Amino acid sequence: MVFTAKSRTLPPSGKTVLITGASTGLGRETALHLAERGFRVLGAVRKTEDGDRLVADCPSGRIEHVVLDVTDGASIAASAEQVAGKVGDRGLWGLVNNAGICISAPLEVVSTDLLRRQLEVNVVGQLAVTQAYLPLLRAARGRLVNVTSGLGTVAIPYLGPYSAAQFAKEGMSDALRRELAPMGVVVSVVSPGAIWTPIWAKIAQDGQDALSAAPAAVADLYRATFVRFMHLNEQTAKDSKTRPAEVADAIRAALTSVKPKTRYRVGSDVRRGSLLARLLPDTAVDSMFRKIVTPLPTDQEAHRVGS
Repeated sequence: MVFTAKSRTLPPSGKTVLITGASTGLGRETALHLAERGFRVLGAVRKTEDGDRLVADCPSGRIEHVVLDVTDGASIAASAEQVAGKVGDRGLWGLVNNAGICISAPLEVVSTDLLRRQLEVNVVGQLAVTQAYLPLLRAARGRLVNVTSGLGTVAIPYLGPYSAAQFAKEGMSDALRRELAPMGVVVSVVSPGAIWTPIWAKIAQDGQDALSAAPAAVADLYRATFVRFMHLNEQTAKDSKTRPAEVADAIRAALTSVKPKTRYRVGSDVRRGSLLARLLPDTAVDSMFRKIVTPLPTDQEAHRVGS
């Protein structure tokens, strides 16, 4: 799905946009996409070498990198000071809060430290970055774009930590939109559905680590269904027809539309899930996901053999 504004759009020339999590995946795709279309892009990365690769891969030369760790207050402050020097009185036109991680595991085995890590990166860190850059956004009367997920609308079993963070980010975005409107700063949410990105390489390992750290009697309750879920979920992402370029195009629409939407849902699965969550009672949605957590006869037999 390609987003095209029905009304006229604002020209990107002379506008600077900062994107967090720009080293890989959706952030990298968006940085290159926006630079190609005329924005000056500041790609926020945690490691200088990642930023150097991003800059080298931009034919237009309109990308610079900024070192920024969204969980480190000193790093956030230093990056904001650096960007203020780059943009001057014109301010920052766009801040795209894209950085994030995904913890997938049964909630019973998710340690408080692991949950704090999920929330620190996807929620607390995003607000800290927003707070640091709001003076620059106000100066430009610019745009704040928060990248969430379809799982910020519908919570799926075994993705509870990630859903909790995305629900929180959705709520935070609503509050920011209403608080910042009088100051001329427009807030939009971009919610991608299932999509294949490098983040999947880490999701399965984090989930297995969480199971391994739990008491064996508890881990055994979930292991078979969780492993099956991870395989199916990864395959769903690989088979998805939604591409990173579509997400980048939705972010561009949020940054350039004269009247941007409050939410851009990218992918048929996220649009369908949002609709079902509004129309169906909780019990009906629960029944749709019950097969995920229901052991198969083969799971039970494997458990008996291994015990």
